[in-house]
Amino acid sequence: MLMLASKLKGDDGLKGSRTAATASDTTRRVSIAELEANLPCTCKVHFPDPNKLHCFQLTVTPDEGYYMGGKFQFETEDVIWGLNSLFTDLLNFDDPLNIEAAEHHLRDKEDFRNKVDDYIQRYAR
Repeated sequence: MLMLASKLKGDDGLKGSRTAATASDTTRRVSIAELEANLPCTCKVHFPDPNKLHCFQLTVTPDEGYYMGGKFQFETEDVIWGLNSLFTDLLNFDDPLNIEAAEHHLRDKEDFRNKVDDYIQRYAR
């Protein structure tokens, strides 16, 4: 399996001939094509350098809601920090992103914690 660290080092992890490396390159291209095909129609990814798959740009163009008509571009680092923030510093029960979850937290903190633990065990391990 290709690991990001080995890709960054330029090592595809294959010990075989150049044919094996070509097969590996084909697999990566297929994986990227699947990613692009399964994104919502409002999202596009762009790989400026096809040899650096860890560096990509995500463009989100909302087609409804308050942000409709906008074009928002993010680079790899922005996406990672943004996702991390959803689980850390943006967790604010006074101004929630998920009102139902915030109400549950206010109503019964212990049950809320149990529900989070259950979710993590079932879906995030």
